[in-house]
Amino acid sequence: MNKQRLARHKRGYLSARNYPTAGEDAAIMAVGPRPYDQAGSSYRLAFADPDFILREDMRPVRMQLELLKPELIQSEHGIESTVVIFGSARILPRDVAEQHLAAALVDGNAASIARARTHVEMSRYYEEARRFAGIVTRRACDLDEPLVVVTGGGPGIMEAGNRGAHEADGKSIGLNIVLQHEQVPNPYITPELCFQFHYFALRKMHFLMRSVALVCFPGGFGTLDELFEVLTLTQAKKVRRRPILLFGETFWRRLINFDHLVEMGMIAAEDLDLFHFVETAEQAWSALEAEFGLAAVEPPQAGS
Repeated sequence: MNKQRLARHKRGYLSARNYPTAGEDAAIMAVGPRPYDQAGSSYRLAFADPDFILREDMRPVRMQLELLKPELIQSEHGIESTVVIFGSARILPRDVAEQHLAAALVDGNAASIARARTHVEMSRYYEEARRFAGIVTRRACDLDEPLVVVTGGGPGIMEAGNRGAHEADGKSIGLNIVLQHEQVPNPYITPELCFQFHYFALRKMHFLMRSVALVCFPGGFGTLDELFEVLTLTQAKKVRRRPILLFGETFWRRLINFDHLVEMGMIAAEDLDLFHFVETAEQAWSALEAEFGLAAVEPPQAGS
């Protein structure tokens, strides 16, 4: 080793760790034999002891971990601005819905046929969510802060959002939640951005922390919960105002009588300006372009 390399080697000690990393000590502990590693023993490292971490008293620590893990990983990937796509897990891709209808027609059961026809009708929202996510991913990739699609990570509209981003060769995030009937992550989420939550509240925080827009497709209790949470927080000025787009005006107006809420004095007339209805992926993207000035600058005309 020449003198220069030796000097650099010695200077390395100035910034060297004073202690082994937690991972290094965990690796040491993983190598047996461990005479006290038995039922009832407290010998395990605290952070590597599931029985300890899962104690009722440790809930505040678990909540902190669910806040920190997605936050740190998204920061490492340079993700600062997201577009959240909400919607039903039960809405099918068009080809799958049409297969169900064909099977129902063969079976001949009137109730099954009616249900299958509804699935075909609702499948347009899957296709619009898929197209919208693709548009966002392609059009926003050259921005100073690219927009990344985030969904709840499951099937239906969530799958459509992740799928559209995947087909556009972009990243997308899935914020999954543990349910009694296990929700399996859809296959289109970027693997390193596929998260799993125990606490609904922490999952909801992560939906909003980086979002610049929320796009809500038809859905059930979960979708309504997420929609009204952001409407309430926006109305109360607990979060910054951002575009809230509802896909399918007919669906939403039949489901919720917004005008009745105004008439009864439950909300103010101006609260109806918190959200806007859209019907197509292009309309939704145009709303974001208008809100954030994202429209491409027209090239100069010849001779100008």
